[in-house]
Amino acid sequence: MDAQTPTAAAADELLFSTDEGGIARIVLNRPQARNALTFAMYQGLIASCEAIAADPSVKVLVITGAGEKAFAAGTDIAQFRSFQTPEDALGYERFMDKVLGTLERVRVPTVAAIAGACTGGGAAIAAACDLRIATQDARFGFPIARTLGNCLSLGNLKRLSNLVGPARVKDMIFTARLLGAEEALAIGLVGEVVEDLAALTARVDALATLLAGHAPLTMQATKEGLRRLSEDPAVEGESHPGDDLILQCYMSEDFREGMEAFLAKRPPRWQGR
Repeated sequence: MDAQTPTAAAADELLFSTDEGGIARIVLNRPQARNALTFAMYQGLIASCEAIAADPSVKVLVITGAGEKAFAAGTDIAQFRSFQTPEDALGYERFMDKVLGTLERVRVPTVAAIAGACTGGGAAIAAACDLRIATQDARFGFPIARTLGNCLSLGNLKRLSNLVGPARVKDMIFTARLLGAEEALAIGLVGEVVEDLAALTARVDALATLLAGHAPLTMQATKEGLRRLSEDPAVEGESHPGDDLILQCYMSEDFREGMEAFLAKRPPRWQGR
């Protein structure tokens, strides 16, 4: 699949492409506005995930922001000026839950490559990714208590709490402070910190290539299993939860191929089926 624009409205604000190695890339492309997200860009994110779902050649998704100043500085404030009714507020948060839920459910591993500001909606997108790598100058937070005075949905709060715990979520939101990259690493908000944008690009490319070569059904089952547990911990006490994920892997052609390749001492040829 060649480079394409998932929605006409976001033609040059959100860039989506895939390469021959099965790595898809989304670039949040409003550097003049610190990559602040418009509703069209959010819709483009959904469309990109839907395109990946329809293309079995895609193995990994990398999301980054254009330039060095920001991954994304949140939702463009101008998008809120027309809000007047309860339906406006509830509709926005439900739309955001759809955007982030679609990203969480995309079948391939997702990597957020973060340089500069990663705040508000940008931080929510990063938190919905599977892996996060940041530059030393990255800053994270939800400064809404000193800016807009809005709040996060329960879905967003749960996602963040699963990553760093409720006490740290309260600290971030109550104080409205931005966390530096090293603190974000220490609390588990990111998994790795690199020196600068060049190092970030090289590290993320290497990681994406590594993931693209691994068993896709193993990663898909792991993603979905953890997602289900985070949404409904009660499944831990149910009888035989996740049997469909077990069967998806053990009954697959890939599992047979993995065994044969291991015994023959050769690299496996994964097909995702």
